[in-house]
Amino acid sequence: MKNQPLEGAAISLISTSFYSISNSDGDFKIQNLPKGNYIIEITYLGYKTINESIDVKEINETYTFILEEDLLNLQSVVVTGTFDPRIQLESTTSVSVLNSKTIQQTFPQGTASLLQNIPGTFIDASAGEVFTKVYNRGISASAEDDMGWYYVSLQEDGLPVSLVQHSYYSPDLFHRVDLTTKTVEAIRGGSSSITALNAPGGIFNFISHGIRDDFGGEVQISGGLQGEENALFKVDANFGGSLGNNWYINAGGHYRHDEGARNTNFTFSKGGQFRFNVIKKNERGYLKFYGKILDDYTNRWTGVAATNWDNPTPAFGQDFNSTSLLMPGFSGNIPDGRSLNNGSTNSFDPSQGVYARDLAFGFDVSQDLGNNWSIKNNIKVSAKNANWQTSISNAFVSLNNPLAYFISGADFPIGQVVFRDTQSGEELARINNSGILSGQSIQYLGQGTLPNDAIMGTSAWYKDNTADELMNQFTLRKEYKNHDITTGFSLGLSDTSMFTQGTFAYVTYEPNPRMLQVTLENPGDPVIALSDANGLSNYGGLFFVNAEAKVSQLATFINDRWKISDNIHLDLGVRYESIKHKGSKDRFAPFAQNGGFDGNNNTAYDNGILASTGQKDNFNYTYNYVSFSGGINYKINEEAAIFTRFSQGNKAPELNYYFNNFSNVPINQEGAVQKITQLEIGSKYNLKDFSFTTTAFWSELNNIGIANFEFDSDNNSVFYTPIQFNTSRTIGLEWESVFTPIENFAFRFNGIIQKPKATEWKIYNAAESVDISDDTIEDFSGNTLPFNPRLMFNFSNEYQKNKISAFFKWQFMGKREGNVANGFKLPAYSIFNLGLGYEINEKLSANLLVNNLFNSEGLANFFGENSFGANANGATPEFIQANPDASFVVVPVLPRGTLLKLNYKI
Repeated sequence: MKNQPLEGAAISLISTSFYSISNSDGDFKIQNLPKGNYIIEITYLGYKTINESIDVKEINETYTFILEEDLLNLQSVVVTGTFDPRIQLESTTSVSVLNSKTIQQTFPQGTASLLQNIPGTFIDASAGEVFTKVYNRGISASAEDDMGWYYVSLQEDGLPVSLVQHSYYSPDLFHRVDLTTKTVEAIRGGSSSITALNAPGGIFNFISHGIRDDFGGEVQISGGLQGEENALFKVDANFGGSLGNNWYINAGGHYRHDEGARNTNFTFSKGGQFRFNVIKKNERGYLKFYGKILDDYTNRWTGVAATNWDNPTPAFGQDFNSTSLLMPGFSGNIPDGRSLNNGSTNSFDPSQGVYARDLAFGFDVSQDLGNNWSIKNNIKVSAKNANWQTSISNAFVSLNNPLAYFISGADFPIGQVVFRDTQSGEELARINNSGILSGQSIQYLGQGTLPNDAIMGTSAWYKDNTADELMNQFTLRKEYKNHDITTGFSLGLSDTSMFTQGTFAYVTYEPNPRMLQVTLENPGDPVIALSDANGLSNYGGLFFVNAEAKVSQLATFINDRWKISDNIHLDLGVRYESIKHKGSKDRFAPFAQNGGFDGNNNTAYDNGILASTGQKDNFNYTYNYVSFSGGINYKINEEAAIFTRFSQGNKAPELNYYFNNFSNVPINQEGAVQKITQLEIGSKYNLKDFSFTTTAFWSELNNIGIANFEFDSDNNSVFYTPIQFNTSRTIGLEWESVFTPIENFAFRFNGIIQKPKATEWKIYNAAESVDISDDTIEDFSGNTLPFNPRLMFNFSNEYQKNKISAFFKWQFMGKREGNVANGFKLPAYSIFNLGLGYEINEKLSANLLVNNLFNSEGLANFFGENSFGANANGATPEFIQANPDASFVVVPVLPRGTLLKLNYKI
């Protein structure tokens, strides 16, 4: 706010060790300062840096400085994606900064949702806080729905949140946004090739609060409603201050209870985190000890059904804003295929969702060694666990489809089938399916029917993932004449395991699904249980993966920032990286025991359990590569600069390559290293009332391995197709701007125009079976790259005067191809957000946030035909032409949410 004191501004005297930080009154003091001439530098996020000459003639001389607002943070020092901290205006790469004000203007729906404010960044946060997708500049092909952060690094204070990724295990599982985050720095491609571990697509660094001279902080209580009046409650806090003798502490976190944006019969999210740092400042630098404890339950939204390929509308009584199609909560037990002989089981309750825990501690040291030498080392250890108990897929399965019965694992489930509600025991429907094998329809016996004459094709999805990790970044810096040289190394070690088990579940196909207990009751024959009392069927028979791996990542680098002249800086860096994957994957087979797991021939649901055979397939591969990046920045004057950068990076395979492929066969082939080449040319202007940055880019991704998730109806198994290697190219223009034509008003406009192309692209068509005799390879080279809009932007206006503030934001997402076949387009959509704030007094303020004000039904994702095991690539132009009335699965954006925040500053 204008004409207000700034607390936490950093004040330093250039070429000296004198340093201070302003207090809550905006005052600072530098003690024992000799008389003389100095250059004082004052920096504060959101304001232009001051560099002025001062002449100290008296011991107690005072000075007053007024900082001018820095609309795009171009004068702020950036520490991400660079080896030597520098202001944005002098950077040779595309950088964006989100300050605390922007963070507080965002509805609390997760990490990815916040990053929608960064220009040129594609975000799919339709699933909620986790299971999100984030990528830049068309570098997207392997950022699948179950591993959407494939190319980018999500960081906390300069180190990755997690070192490894694989299916349903991405860093967003272990990251939450609250008041402990001070700023977010984002790098789009460019220098991330040489500054991040195996993340050439970009860096998103969440930076915590640091030193405060006076003890203080903030408490925030939030409450609101989402969707059809589902409650959200959250408490945030952050405190910090001096402990004396140059020791400082900062601590905080949050707890939330969220019923979810759509309708379920359980709490969608609950839990929170605690974070802290303790800093010891000395004359030459600092020592920092920090940590995080995360203990959190959440879930993710799946797709809903639609019809009308040209203008998708909800089908089967579903609603884009309120329908979730998640299984209701219940308490069940599923035999553990890793140790059936011991009678082990895994508890399963869909209301748990994903239970994420992360215990992390680190130590960061930065010291000036004298003679223009300095070192910095940041080391962190963590123990992570993510346990999934939720549903996967929610496809329409007609009662006339033999799959509805044979997927139970029963030998011949033909005759009278009875469906009962698991909660009440009430018989909902009794049918005769005797004619389905000859193409005839089922017959209802009695008055009861099932909604839509169907069941839901869904799986009880149990996953247990663990990882113990160590990561370290060391840099040694030497400033010599016109060169600023940084070298060092990065180290990452991860000991991880993954277990996945898929169990079919009988569920009604309707907006509020119910679990079904299913039996085969042919007159004169014993009753055969096709499901257990909870509706679970074919225990562990759909999917089985049990694997472990040790991952080591080692990189060394050197970078030189060469001052060619006062206005021209050349930035050159090279990085050598070596990544080793060593591990094993269990072979499996159906559990061979008469009568299944319980030895009872009348319980068919436990006859097909997939279990470890004791045999393992080992892998041990090392990926070595060199990445380089070079840029040049020409500073036209104090307000303007232009830059260009060329980068060639690499992306080694993630563990999903071994875990998802090589089913019961030797892992005899290493994965392919993808190549990322980028060229960017940009400009930055920072005028009094108008600031903007713009970057034109050319981006190419090579050696993309693509495999599809398929279902074989002949043997009721899930499998991945053989990998095909492809290439994509994207050219585009990113921009970010702020305009303040009159006092108290600001207009922000950022976005991207791009042309994404699948230059060489082939898809393996398995013809819906594991039998390879009818398989084909389809060529879609030259088509538009899917899920990348040609136009995407954010436009907002902000007002702030005295005690009142307000903003109104328009987020536009352009049309996107739903698959590489370009058979279906996801329509463009707009989302409008509103915020109102009032400062009640100096300590207490209130803010009202409304997300998706007009309840847009925009579609963020597409999963293909509405059938069990289908995927987006199956919806080719030929398929759509032949099936104009078919239903398909889409994932809508989240509905309206309204939140009231009360903030109390201490």
